[in-house]
Amino acid sequence: MTVIGILGTIHNQELREKYNSSLTLYEDLITEFNPEIICGEVHPLSWKKYIKDKQDKGYWGEPASEYWELIFPLCEERNIEFVPIDWFELDVWNDFDPFNSFSEEERKALEKIDDEWFAKQMNTHDVGSIPFNSDAFDNMTKQKYEWLDQINPKANNFRWIVRNQIMIQRVKNTYHSNPGKKILCVVGADHNYIFKEELINEPIELVYPLQ
Repeated sequence: MTVIGILGTIHNQELREKYNSSLTLYEDLITEFNPEIICGEVHPLSWKKYIKDKQDKGYWGEPASEYWELIFPLCEERNIEFVPIDWFELDVWNDFDPFNSFSEEERKALEKIDDEWFAKQMNTHDVGSIPFNSDAFDNMTKQKYEWLDQINPKANNFRWIVRNQIMIQRVKNTYHSNPGKKILCVVGADHNYIFKEELINEPIELVYPLQ
């Protein structure tokens, strides 16, 4: 049977250090899971740029640093196939900022609430064996995106729901074309809950959290 694992990461180095989510931890978890394929939160165009020039760091800070510093080299070292699964459209991304349609005063208030949601997410870091890979973090994250959907459903649909649908479909396409393989999804931890909800009923063995 095909085995799919999910590893939620933190993209920011300072936050990784603060919340015990080092690249060493991620490396140990990936090595122990021993995937044959990694599906990563990397845009296919960024992956093509990397293949041509390994010094090309993409755009907008994408892909996140854990890919450049750990995952890409690890895939090369261990002969792990890498599949980029992220999706976004740069030319219209900012047009779907969830707070665009609000006044400056309203925007500041909403951004403050958004920061409070983030703090609530961070407060769950010590639940479970892997920081930010737990039901507590996932439940808080899901509530945050439900709030964003209430604020601006059109923006949330574009930036979050559709994006995740495409990412998850790329995972499904990967395991459909690689039956019986061991595949690891490495995504920002916010994606954990929706990946789990969409994959748990698939004809696969789902491993989440990894420990």
